[in-house]
Amino acid sequence: MLNRVWGGFFFIATLAALWQWAGGNEAIFAAVLEQVMSMAKLAVEIAIGLAGIMALWMGLMRIGERAGLIDWLARVLSPLLHRLMPEVPKGHPAFGAITMNLSANVLGMDNAATPMGIQAMKQLQALNPKPDTATNAQILFLVLNTSSVTLFPIAVLVYRAQQGAAHPADVFVPILLATLASTLAGLLAVSLVQRINLLDRVVLFWGLGIGAGLTALLATLAGFTATQLQSFSLFWGNAILCAFIVLVIAAGQWRRQPVFDQFVEGAKEGLTTTLTLVPYLLAMLVAIGALRGSGALELALEGIRSVVMGLGWDTRFVEALPTALMKPFSGSGARAMMLETMNSAGVDSFAGRLAALFQGSTETTFYVLAVYFGAVGVRHTRHAIGCGLLADLAGILAAIGVAYWFFA
Repeated sequence: MLNRVWGGFFFIATLAALWQWAGGNEAIFAAVLEQVMSMAKLAVEIAIGLAGIMALWMGLMRIGERAGLIDWLARVLSPLLHRLMPEVPKGHPAFGAITMNLSANVLGMDNAATPMGIQAMKQLQALNPKPDTATNAQILFLVLNTSSVTLFPIAVLVYRAQQGAAHPADVFVPILLATLASTLAGLLAVSLVQRINLLDRVVLFWGLGIGAGLTALLATLAGFTATQLQSFSLFWGNAILCAFIVLVIAAGQWRRQPVFDQFVEGAKEGLTTTLTLVPYLLAMLVAIGALRGSGALELALEGIRSVVMGLGWDTRFVEALPTALMKPFSGSGARAMMLETMNSAGVDSFAGRLAALFQGSTETTFYVLAVYFGAVGVRHTRHAIGCGLLADLAGILAAIGVAYWFFA
C-alpha cells in the first residue's frame, strides 16, 4: 500500500508540473526541486531535534514496563474484555496478550503494542474454526487498535515540542476527547453488528464510568472561553504528564528496579528508533514536497476549500485535512503530512494544532489490518474495515469540532 501511495505522489506531482509547464510556467521544475531539497533538509533537522525527546520518553516507558504498569492495566481491563469477547473461553491466554496490547496503546507505547498485538491475534486464530475468515473477537480487537485508544499521546507531543510549539501539551485534552469519540464509535459499531450484550453489568459499569467522567469534563468546559479552554488543556496536560513521570519512577523504585539502568536502556532504544524513522520520514517528506512544489497539493486543497465555502462553512480546517486523509493508509505518511502542515502553516496555528489532533485521535486502519490479519493468514475481513473506517471518521469529525471549540 505504502509503495503505491509514495509512487502515486510523484506521479501526480509530475503530471501537475507538466500541466503547469505546458501552460507557460517555465520555473515549475525549479520550484519542485526546491521543495524536494527543502523537505530533505527538514527531515534531518526533525531527526536531530527528535532524538533527545524520543530517548527521554522511551527511557521512561522502559521503567514503566519493567515496574509492572502494563501488567496492572492488563488486570484492570481483563473483566471487560471477557464480556466483549464471549466466544473466547475464560482464562484463555489470548486475553493476556490482548490486555497487554491495549495497555501499551493506552500508555502510548507503540513499539511494545505491535508485537503484543500480533501475539494476541495468533492466539485468537487458534480458536478460529475458519482460518481464512476473521472471527468476531479478532474484528473487535482490531477495531479497538485502529480506533487509537490512548491516554498519553506522547508521540504527538514530542513532535510538537521538536517543532518549537510554545506549549506542546495544549492539545492534550482535545486529543483525549477526539480519541474517546473514535474508540466509542468503533466499539459501538462492532457491538451492533456482533450483537454484543452492552447491558451486562460489567460493561455497564465501564460505560457509565466513562460516560460520567466525560459528562463531568464537558460540563466543566461548557462555559469556558477559547482562552480558558487552552489554559485548561495546557495546565492539565502538563500536570498529568508530570504526574505520569513521577508515577513511573516511583513505581520503579517501589519495585526495587534499577531505574537508572532501565532508563538508559530505553533511551538507547529511543535513539535507535529515531534513526530508524529518518529514512521513512525523508521518503514521505520529499514526496509531499514534490506535491507542494508542483502545485498539486494546493490545487486539491483549493478544490475541497471551494466545496466547503459553497456549503457556507468555515475553511480553516481544510489545511490540515491531508493528515486525516493519509492516516488510514500510512502512519509515516500521516506523520509527514502533519509535520509539513506544521512547517508551512506554523506549529501553533489552527491548522498545525488540528493536524496534531488528527494524528493523535485516529490510526492507520489499513496498515494495522494488513499486519495483524496478514500475520495469521486471514483473507476475509468481514466487517472489520467498515467498523475501523467508521471509527476513523468519528475521530476526524470529533477532532475538527474540538479544534474549533478550543483553538478557533
